[in-house]
Amino acid sequence: MEQQQLLHFCHSKHPLVYRPETLPSRRGDTCCGCQESVYGPSYWCIEMGCPDYLHHKLCAELPLGLHHPLHPLHPLILFDEKTDYPEEKEKSKCQVCKKSRREYTYRCYRCNFNLHIKCLGLPHEVEFHDHPDQMEQQQQLLHFCDSKHPLVYLPDYRGGATCCGCQELVYGPTYFCSNFECNSSYMHHKSCAEVPLGLHHPLHPLHPLILFDEKTGYLEKEKSRCQLCNESREEYTYRCYRCDFNIHIKCAILQLEVELHDHPLTPCWKRITFTCDICGKEDKGRPYLCATCCFFIHRSCRLKVVRHKHPLHITHSSFDLRESDSRFCLLCVQKVDTRYGLYYCSKCDFVAHLNCAIDKGNREDINLLELKDGENEDEELDQSVESAAAYKVKKIKVGEDGTEIVTEIKHFSHEHDLKLTDEEVHNNKKCDGCVRAISPPFYSCAKCSFFLHKSCANLPRKKKHPLHQHPLTLLLKQYSWLNIFRCEACFEYSNGFAYGCNKCDFYLNVQCGLVPEILTHEGHKHRLLLSFTSFKQSCSSCGDRRNLVFRCTTCEFALDFKCATLPQTARFKQHEHPFALSYTAEDDSGEYYCDICEEERNPNHWYYYCADCIYPAHPKCILGESPYIK
Repeated sequence: MEQQQLLHFCHSKHPLVYRPETLPSRRGDTCCGCQESVYGPSYWCIEMGCPDYLHHKLCAELPLGLHHPLHPLHPLILFDEKTDYPEEKEKSKCQVCKKSRREYTYRCYRCNFNLHIKCLGLPHEVEFHDHPDQMEQQQQLLHFCDSKHPLVYLPDYRGGATCCGCQELVYGPTYFCSNFECNSSYMHHKSCAEVPLGLHHPLHPLHPLILFDEKTGYLEKEKSRCQLCNESREEYTYRCYRCDFNIHIKCAILQLEVELHDHPLTPCWKRITFTCDICGKEDKGRPYLCATCCFFIHRSCRLKVVRHKHPLHITHSSFDLRESDSRFCLLCVQKVDTRYGLYYCSKCDFVAHLNCAIDKGNREDINLLELKDGENEDEELDQSVESAAAYKVKKIKVGEDGTEIVTEIKHFSHEHDLKLTDEEVHNNKKCDGCVRAISPPFYSCAKCSFFLHKSCANLPRKKKHPLHQHPLTLLLKQYSWLNIFRCEACFEYSNGFAYGCNKCDFYLNVQCGLVPEILTHEGHKHRLLLSFTSFKQSCSSCGDRRNLVFRCTTCEFALDFKCATLPQTARFKQHEHPFALSYTAEDDSGEYYCDICEEERNPNHWYYYCADCIYPAHPKCILGESPYIK
């Protein structure tokens, strides 16, 4: 065993320390488990004043619970002399050897069925339930819910059935029965199927707790309320039948370590009135708390973030995250340590750091108390908001292939009708929508110098954007008295169209409003994910530092909105050729300058280049100080 220490139920004060075979035991030392002499690898307590609690390595590592073919109805739980019930000693004879000894015994208290650990047979003959790694390799799991067939492992189930263990919807890694003869598929989350059959809990240190399902619960439903949540549900429950002590499997987590708090959080064992420090709601119940800081969190706390359509639930590392080599928070695009608490959506495999999810820049301000699981709460929150076209059709012609082409429109942004043209425009004219160089096909006004790309004319009047919680409306010169606004994504000024929320004074220019949350860009070989952080990140293409960038999960590349929306080609004054956006140095000379300002260029930064004239230039020198003001 690689670990050098073992927490064992025989000794609640100190862990047992591993002693390898090279350190011989004293002659006559007796194993607490099997009551035989100990030689070779062992565990013991090294603290002064404590008994040795000496164990053979094999005896110390026995599972707390198992299924045995001699007693298939109920799981058997490991007892020692302390945890056995004193008045029951005369009844605890082993069913195999018919003797009553002091050695560790697997027991079903309900049926008074007992097996000494030495009477189990060889270790490989017993199907243990506490080794998930071994089960995963075999792809099958013998589980007490189905005595006829093993459960089959499914890495990525998407059906949304109900888990027999926790009674919540199943998405991701799953165990189920694939035999059609069964009346039930016995669907389980991977973690629910692999919970140990027995455990020792600090709230009930006298006896071990045994895992029960509805079938093995002995029908005393009125007595089986969970000691923590005070509810009686059909989910799996750890139970001491002798004392009628019950804890749901979801309530059995002892400690929650979260990245947004400096101290571990522990369950409050009494029902209290408190205000959750994550969702801000007042409630009465048993929260997680930090007694040092008076910090409280709901056990089932959830919230809604702007960039995801479903509510996220707080979860511990034991939750069924879909299998992946590494996990990234999909809000900041930094790695997530799944040993700690996080927010998760099992439907979409969406993971977020706790502190990212509650950040005011990501969190959506909606009434969570009115939000019900499984409902599509608001169509506008669930998908892009599609609306009526931004123009009325005036004329249509039929092309040679039979397709209809809209040749004349009345657009909401202009008082005159606009006609479609496919001709090139010179003199560096700009589109009144995106304020980029005009190129065919576009609509124009015969009376005014008004131009509109065909793509800009077809923009939806409303859309949902990951940077804002409200739907954004396509606006034209209504955002300020100067008819100029600053884009909240790239921070460039513009007097073209804006996707805006007047209520929040939030505006995006057309290009930033159309950039998807997952970006594929010619300047980088990997896909880029939208990342918002409380600290500034350096853009790889220009060196500016921003809180909002697109990050690569494969390498350290980051791209801000300004560079992500740079035009692929641009013209400069009277230069005869267009400039192309370039991503790598034009040569290996080691000297790189801008031919416009004649200042040095960083060879790692993007630039514009005319290959015909061997003419490199800074983007700001080509585009100007205010490139999106017409």
